[in-house]
Amino acid sequence: MAQIHDLKILPEYYAAVDKGVKTYELRFDDRNYAVGDMLILREWENGQYTGRRLTATITHILKDFVGLTDGWAVLSIKKIGGKKCLKK
Repeated sequence: MAQIHDLKILPEYYAAVDKGVKTYELRFDDRNYAVGDMLILREWENGQYTGRRLTATITHILKDFVGLTDGWAVLSIKKIGGKKCLKK
């Protein structure tokens, strides 16, 4: 069953995903990511959330690959939505 992962993302990476030029995430695979899982990417700046978030799905996972540090994975993602939220 697909899972939802709530993740922090720095502003420069958030902007690149939002524009569609960054279609992957390099993440430590401590959450057992799987194809079909949903990522909620919440922009994180200066130790707090900015209120902006994107939703993406994982379309492919690269791990256990020569040159990729053990435990890390490259998640191919497809953006499916974005939203500006009010800070709480």
